[in-house]
Amino acid sequence: MSNPTPTLDGLAASTLQLPPGSWTTVLDCLCAHFTAIPREQWLDRMQRGRVLDASGHALTPESAYRPGLRVHYFREVADEVVIPFLETILHADEDLVVADKPHFLPVTPVGSYVEQTLLVRLIRRLANPDLVPLHRIDRGTAGLVLFSANPATRSRYQALFREQKIRKRYQAIAPRLPNSEFPQVRRTRIVRGEPFFLSQEIDGQANAETRIEVIEKMGAHWRYALSPISGKKHQLRLHMAALGAAIVNDDFYPRVLPRAADDFSAPLQLLAQGLEFVDPLSGVTRQFESGLRLSLE
Repeated sequence: MSNPTPTLDGLAASTLQLPPGSWTTVLDCLCAHFTAIPREQWLDRMQRGRVLDASGHALTPESAYRPGLRVHYFREVADEVVIPFLETILHADEDLVVADKPHFLPVTPVGSYVEQTLLVRLIRRLANPDLVPLHRIDRGTAGLVLFSANPATRSRYQALFREQKIRKRYQAIAPRLPNSEFPQVRRTRIVRGEPFFLSQEIDGQANAETRIEVIEKMGAHWRYALSPISGKKHQLRLHMAALGAAIVNDDFYPRVLPRAADDFSAPLQLLAQGLEFVDPLSGVTRQFESGLRLSLE
């Protein structure tokens, strides 16, 4: 039985299995593998006990290299941008946590965001290192995210998403489409695009489905209700852009637009507004609604 991944102040360690090579020390191997991280930074992490072996023991600059050795290390981002918006906990019990995520906050550590993530914030607020997100929404999207709080019941809640037994409702503000009929259902095939962080529609058997309705007409922009049946990456953003109504402030679709990491002036007008499902433990229907609201102001 393998040892659990170590955590430190809400952060789970990353793991590297050392590759074959002729290095003398673990430090030499790490420096060769992660060329963008200076040797001095690895030395500093080791001195602070943030590089561990598979048993959780701190590795030192003199620790001998061995191919296949599992090394745990805690990611750090110098001058990580602070996300100046707060999440709200809508529900918390021993099995399930529901949070209302603000725009711009990633759900989990990724890229240049480690501590400024919803997962790390919630682990620290609730003092529960067992929290695991049951699904994801984009960093730019605001709204509801469900977390498993108990490893013993986690698979029961994960099955809801795998078996598409959760009703998800989103809202978006986008340009009006007076020549289109609503409600409508868009079914297309979505695959990874270029560059790697984008998705694209191609010909072929549909693997993504979204029901689209108009719920408010506001002159040049309408408020749309979006109900995804599937959960492909960027599905809602891509489907709206393909209709000719890219979601307001979308900097990926229909084309990538530059945005500074600390530019919070124009949030994507997409909100994960509602979740509904039958709780697999109690059999009771649960409904959660976001307290956030999209606005063009």
